Formats: sequence, C-alpha cells, structure tokens
Amino acid sequence: MGMRNSEVMGEAEKSLSERMSHVRWTVCAMLFAATTINYMDRTVLGLLKPTLMQSVANHGIGLTEEGYGTVVAFFTLFYAVGLLAAGRFVDKVGTRIGYMVIMGLWSLSAMGHALVNSVLQLGIARSCLGIGESGNFPAANKTVAEWFPQRERSLATGIYNSGANIGVILASLLVPLVTLCFGWHYAFLITGILSACWIVVWFLKYRRPVDHAKLSRAELAHINQDPPEKPYASMSWIKLLRIPQTWAFSIPKGLTDPIWWFYLYWLPDFFSKQYHLDLKHLGLPLIIVYTASSVGSIGGGWLPSCLIRWGFSAQRARLSVMLFCAILVVPVFLINYINGEWVAIGLLSLAAAAHQGWSANLFTTASDMFPRGAVGSVTGIGAMLGALTGFAFAKLAGHLLQISNSYAILFLIAASVYLVSWLFMVLLAPGLKKAELSA
Repeated sequence: MGMRNSEVMGEAEKSLSERMSHVRWTVCAMLFAATTINYMDRTVLGLLKPTLMQSVANHGIGLTEEGYGTVVAFFTLFYAVGLLAAGRFVDKVGTRIGYMVIMGLWSLSAMGHALVNSVLQLGIARSCLGIGESGNFPAANKTVAEWFPQRERSLATGIYNSGANIGVILASLLVPLVTLCFGWHYAFLITGILSACWIVVWFLKYRRPVDHAKLSRAELAHINQDPPEKPYASMSWIKLLRIPQTWAFSIPKGLTDPIWWFYLYWLPDFFSKQYHLDLKHLGLPLIIVYTASSVGSIGGGWLPSCLIRWGFSAQRARLSVMLFCAILVVPVFLINYINGEWVAIGLLSLAAAAHQGWSANLFTTASDMFPRGAVGSVTGIGAMLGALTGFAFAKLAGHLLQISNSYAILFLIAASVYLVSWLFMVLLAPGLKKAELSA
C-alpha cells in the first residue's frame, strides 16, 4: 500500500514538473519595470524645461532653447558611446550581473541631477546619465532572446518596451506634484527607491532558463523550440559592421530613434508654447499620448504572432507590421496645419503608438537575424547609431526653435523617416535573412 502511494505521489510530481510554467512572463514583467524606471529618469528633464528656463532668482538655472538642445544632444552623445560598450559588456558578463550594474549606474546619475545649480552642471549630470541608461535595451533585448521563442519575441518586446510609455505617464503625474510641493531638485530623486528595489528583486529572482529552479521542463522545451543555432565564433564590432544585417537593423534605428527622443524631450514644450499649458496642465495631454503609445507597443508586438497563426512566416509578419506602423505615422505632419489642441493630441497619439509598434518589432529583428550570443552587441551598435543621430537631431531642433520658434520642419521629418527606414531594411536584408557567421 505504501509503495502504491509512493508511486502515485511520484506520478503527481512528474505531472507537475511537465506542466507548463510561466516564468518567462515574470522575467518580462521585470524588464517592463526596469524600462519604466529608465524612462521616468529620462522624462524629468523635459517636464522641468519651462521651470529650468527661469532665472536663478526665480529658482531656475537660466536654461535657453539652444542650451536645452545642447544638454539633450550631449546626453544622446554619451548614450551612444555607452551603448557600444554596454552591448558587449552584457554579452560578456551575462544579463543577471550586467543588468544590475547598468541599473545602479544610471540611477545614481539620475539622482545626481538634484545637486546641479547651473547649465554646465546639468550637462555633466545628463552625460553621466546617458552612459548609465545606455545598457537597458541591449540587456533587455538579450534577455528576451534567451527566454522567448522567436514567435513570442515581438510580443515580449512590445510589453517591456511599453514600460517606456508608463514611465513617461508616471513621471507626468509625479514630477509636477513633487516640484510644486518641494522644488525641482527633489523631482530628480523619485526613482531612487524604485531602482534599489528592482536591483534586489532581479538579483534574487533572475537566472538563465537552464539554471532556473522554478522553470518546468515543458516551458524550457517551449523556450527552446526553435531550431538550434549554428556554432559561431565571437565577433568584433568591426566584423559585425561588415555584415548587411547589422545595417538592416542599425540604419532604421538611426533614422527613427531621434523621433522618439524628439517626442520625449520636446512635447511638453510644444504643448506649452502652442496651447499655453503650464506645469499643472501638461499632465493630461502627455498621459493620453503615452497611453496610446503603450497600446501601440503591446499591439504592435502582438500583431506578428496573429499573422503567424494565419500562415505568415515570422519574418514576413514582422515586416508587414512594420510597414503598417510606418504608414500610420505619416499623418503627424498635419499638425503643422491645424489649430485644435485635441486634434493635435490625436495625431501625436497615433504617431507615438505607431512608433512604439515599429520599435517593438525593430528590436526583435536583431534576434531574428543574429544568434543569441551576438544580439547584445548588434543591439548596441544600432542603438548607438540611433543615439548619434539623436545628438544631431537635438542640436537641429534647438537651433530651429531658437531662430524660428516653429516645429513645422521637425514634424515633417517625423512623418517621413519610417517609410524610408523600412525600405532600407528590405533592401539590405530581404526577408530578414539570417546573418552568415562563421563557426
């Protein structure tokens, strides 16, 4: 009888171990939280721009339009430098240790903004933040490649990438409140405790799939369902730059990333100048725009899996959704010809949602075309190019606004670059063909 009970218990344990767990979605939730904190740190400066442009006597630092563009440009420049190193760093040390180091560095830099009292000090603090924040997307993208099969990666990327929009929304709610109650210095401190909690949770909970105690055999098999990758030698950046697939990912990043930076850093100023919204009233338009972009991020990530179920290949589904998103962005140029505040909010919401749907799929093309061990480096190269072009675009935006006080040219650029980027991708890597890496 005792032997019979033992056999039954053994069968139950075996059944439990073979039952599908869902640890990969817990990992995705942690990536979502990290990206949320990342964008809360980034958004504070844009929200405080009108406040910082006041004179020192009025509790600002005397920031000018040109000066603001320069500060944003240097953030993106150091972000670009950091990206190249961050991708390689994460590939070398792994996502568990690499992500904790990255989070700690950017959080300390963000809180350091509370100590600034001049434009020069602000530029230095922002440059340090750029180096720290550069590691988030290479680390997150590599984690998705390790934890998700190809057909689920765009959805997982869309979910964690939507943290960018939630970060902006939370910052839009918290920063005005903290600034009005305690002053702008304290607004830069609000993410410190969140960062510390995240690092502890990541250290305790995160392991690679093969090392994770709570991962069932069924889920591990699900994660590893794609054909095994061919062995390849670790490649230097120079060798990766010779591969067309690297540029098929990097050029679209370089052309479209600056548009997201533009929305992030200049939308508060656009609403302030165009519709005379002060710090107390900026929250609602920004919340609407970035809520829509969250829907776009998750929806854009989900659409390829839907098309795959209808018979599309993963690559064809990805490219089709990216083309759809590129077309949806085009109407944003009409913002130059309308006067209604709510129409402008609608156009910006559509453009931001389409960008995030585009971005969720663009990130996934790196793991479509490259083996997991190279994803961090390739993502770093592409994001570095995006940051370098963001540097140039920030300088252009600051200069144009200083001399013309008009956003017309900037929104015209924003409307057109996605279709151009899509054409570059299909020409350089038709069908998102796998990169040929030597063993």
